[in-house]
Amino acid sequence: METLKFKTNIKCDACVAKVTPALNKTVGEGNWKVDMQDPQRTLTISKDQVKADEVITALQEVGYTAEK
Repeated sequence: METLKFKTNIKCDACVAKVTPALNKTVGEGNWKVDMQDPQRTLTISKDQVKADEVITALQEVGYTAEK
């Protein structure tokens, strides 16, 4: 299974709640996680055949950024 990691500007639980519908739609529920303990707020995607651009676009549409 492929794993993608992104540095994000997701800062709190409210931010996670805001991105949840977009990420669930893009990569599926249970296929992503934001590490809130990491200062980089790393978003990890664990799903085959998802493109980094799709994840970045999904986050941008709800007002957040992600860098691979």
